[in-house]
Amino acid sequence: MSSIKLITLHAHSSGPNPWKVVIILEELKLPYTLVHETFSSIKSAPYTDINPNGRVPAIHDPNTGLTLWESGAIIEYLVESYDIEQKISHGLQSPQKWLEKQYLYFQVSGQGPYFGQYTWFARFHHEQLPSAKERYLNEIKRVIGVLNKILEGRNYLVGEKATYADLSFITWALIGQNAVESAGVDLEKEAPNYTGWIKRLLDRPAVKKALEEKEKASSTPTH
Repeated sequence: MSSIKLITLHAHSSGPNPWKVVIILEELKLPYTLVHETFSSIKSAPYTDINPNGRVPAIHDPNTGLTLWESGAIIEYLVESYDIEQKISHGLQSPQKWLEKQYLYFQVSGQGPYFGQYTWFARFHHEQLPSAKERYLNEIKRVIGVLNKILEGRNYLVGEKATYADLSFITWALIGQNAVESAGVDLEKEAPNYTGWIKRLLDRPAVKKALEEKEKASSTPTH
């Protein structure tokens, strides 16, 4: 893929969603450049000309001229445009593509928002609201339980290989794991299928590289 031009990805070091996209870019070995935004820069032009919603990630792909935001849409776009060898998907003609989409949509609607709300009330809200933290912690446990049940007797969500459906869960899973373990939950005991799955995904070279990039970005102060 040496002829492919650099894809620009707008990200923030502390947000899990851009790093979902980095994982996909690394898995597909696509050339990309990171633009590290700040909490203030994403709320005004020129960034809001790219994403009027004022959130990260967003990409610009000079190979197609497309600018796109929303992590789930970006992941679908990258896979459908560039995963010709079906490295992390089963291909557009396979019925399994619908299962991959099913789990991606579960991630963006069921995992990310609830895990994110817990993080907000636990770390950033101006007052401590135990009932809010309890609600979202219980939702984290529920989502983990759903995935643990799905993964019974299998290594991955769709078929016999890791796909973008699995990979989309990683960055928020790490946040959820910290939350439930801080609450005294033994995840390896309570959700062994789930924790085994996460460990398999974390062992992937592309995932390791993406998380190393996130760690490096986190060491640079942003606002």
